[in-house]
Amino acid sequence: MKQTYNVNIEGHEALPTPEKIKKELPITSAISENVYRYRKTIEAILSGKDKRTMVITGPCSIDHIGAALEYAEKLSKLSEEVSDRFFVIMRAYFEKPRTTVGWKGMIYDPCIDDSCRIEKGIRLARKFLLDLAGMGTPAATEMLEPVIPQYIADLISWAAIGARTTESQTHRQMASGLSMPTGFKNTTDGDIKVAIEAIKTAASKHTFLGVTDKGQMAFFKTKGNKFCHLVLRGGDTGPNYGSEYIAFARELMKKMNINPAIIIDCSHGNSFKKAEGQSIAFMDAINQISKSEMSIRGLMLESYLKHGKQESGKGKKIVPGLSITDACISWDETETLIRDAYSKIKI
Repeated sequence: MKQTYNVNIEGHEALPTPEKIKKELPITSAISENVYRYRKTIEAILSGKDKRTMVITGPCSIDHIGAALEYAEKLSKLSEEVSDRFFVIMRAYFEKPRTTVGWKGMIYDPCIDDSCRIEKGIRLARKFLLDLAGMGTPAATEMLEPVIPQYIADLISWAAIGARTTESQTHRQMASGLSMPTGFKNTTDGDIKVAIEAIKTAASKHTFLGVTDKGQMAFFKTKGNKFCHLVLRGGDTGPNYGSEYIAFARELMKKMNINPAIIIDCSHGNSFKKAEGQSIAFMDAINQISKSEMSIRGLMLESYLKHGKQESGKGKKIVPGLSITDACISWDETETLIRDAYSKIKI
C-alpha cells in the first residue's frame, strides 16, 4: 500500500507534556500574584483607568539567558524609578516569525546551531520567565505557535500577535482564549484595518482545537478576550506613528465600537528598520501623549545591552548582549530615552 501521510516528515520526537514541564518548573504563589497584578495594571492602562504609559522594552529576541537577565536587572531598577509615570514591561520573545528562513528563536533552536533542541528551549524559556517574575518584572512575548502558550502563558503579562499572523484565523481564535491583554500588530504592508478586525474577532467567543496540559488533543471554548488592542509598527511604505495616523486609527476603532487603545512599536517600519530610528518614533509619541493624546497607551522598543546586531550560525561566536535578529538600541540609549520621556510626561 502506498503511504499517503507524513510523506515529507523526516522524523519526529515526543515532547514532555505542558503539565510535566510546569511541575518541573512550577509557578509559585508569589509569582502567580505578581503576574495577576501585572495583567490587571495593563488592563487598567488600556481602559484609561490608570493614566500611566506602558513601556515594553527588551531584546528583539532572547538569545542568551545571561545577557537577558543582566538586561532585566538593569530594567528592574529603572522601572522602580519611573513607576509613577511608566509601567515598564520586558520583551521576552522566544519565537521569531520569518518571511523566508532564519533563526526562529530560543524555543526552536536554543543552541543557535540548527540542532533544534525544542525541549531544551521550552525549559530555558520557562525558567527565564520565572526568574523575570521573581525579580518583579512583567514579561511580554509574541504568541506564534499555538501549542507553546500551554507551556509558558501562565507567566506572561502581555502578548502580541505579530504582523504576519494578525490575519490568521488560528491566531485570532487563540487570542480570544489567552489570559492576558493581547495586542494585534498591523500587517507588514501597513494595513491597520486587518488588525482592528482581528481585535473585534478575538473579543468574541470561539471554539478551536488545541492541546491540554496533559498533552491530549481537545477542543477549547473561549469567552473572548476583552483586552485586545492595536499595535502600530509601521509597514513597507514607512512609519505610522505620526499624529495623523493615530487620529485615523482612533476614529476607525471608535467607529467599529472598539476601545481606541494603541501601542506604538517604535521598531520595524516605524524606524525604517534602523535601530537609531526608534528614538525618533518614541519621542514623537511621547510628545503626542504630553499634548493629551489619550489613545496612545504604550510604547515598544527593541533594546539590548549593546547597540546593533550580529550575524549568527554554525561556527560563529556569539557576543552576549548584541542582537542576532533585528538591530537594537543599547541599554545606555534606552535608559536615556526613558528618562528624557519621563521628564516630559505629567499625570
